[in-house]
Amino acid sequence: MSAARSPRAARSRDGIPDATVARLPVYLRALLAYSERGTATVSSEELAAAAGVNSAKLRKDLSYLGSYGTRGVGYDVAYLVYQISRELGLTQDWACVIVGVGSLGHALANYGGFSSRGFRIVALVDADPARVGETLAGVVINPLSDLESIIAARGVTIGVIATPGSAAQEVCDRLVAAGVTSILNFAPVVLTVPDGVDVRKVDLSVELQILAFHAQRKSPRETGTPRPRRRRVAANGSANGAADATSDAAALTGAMPG
Repeated sequence: MSAARSPRAARSRDGIPDATVARLPVYLRALLAYSERGTATVSSEELAAAAGVNSAKLRKDLSYLGSYGTRGVGYDVAYLVYQISRELGLTQDWACVIVGVGSLGHALANYGGFSSRGFRIVALVDADPARVGETLAGVVINPLSDLESIIAARGVTIGVIATPGSAAQEVCDRLVAAGVTSILNFAPVVLTVPDGVDVRKVDLSVELQILAFHAQRKSPRETGTPRPRRRRVAANGSANGAADATSDAAALTGAMPG
């Protein structure tokens, strides 16, 4: 996942580095797992291992919250859960709208993990008249034309874009014009936003390509599987001379939000 913001220093408005902010949800997830197991305290080494970072980095990150732990004891799990949740804004509810109820939007609407973390899906919006009026996860799908009025009436603070790439920028502009300053973008495009608007981008095809980069560099001995057959790419960029690079990219992005 990547973040796109207006030019500024790599620190949040509270003075916490963006890299630290990005790790706080990971620490919180690990802490919640400890809490579910009934663990009252955890050392920096244990928490760092569970979060996949080194202990020095974890201690530095948590120091921005004013949490230094107790020497020889570690961190109080319950209090640290509260501290991180408060810093992330999870001690209050956030009203969200999902724009685009295709395959991905449908899955997002049905994901139960949002509400348990304080994110309420208060509205679903789609441009397809055939979908309007359907009920999905207890929420009625509204027409795209009602976007602005829905945002105002339901106090939407976060917009989730799950539309095709061609429609994403227009949807983004409308969200921003309606007062939404926090956007989660699943469309396979880079959005342009004004100062003061925060965008987080999730591009599944990019993540898969990064995995492919690492996978092809592992020897068959390491993976225990044969290398995948390589495609012959013609001089014009087409695979086996049958499809050009544009259609190949379209095949990848075709599985993205719709």
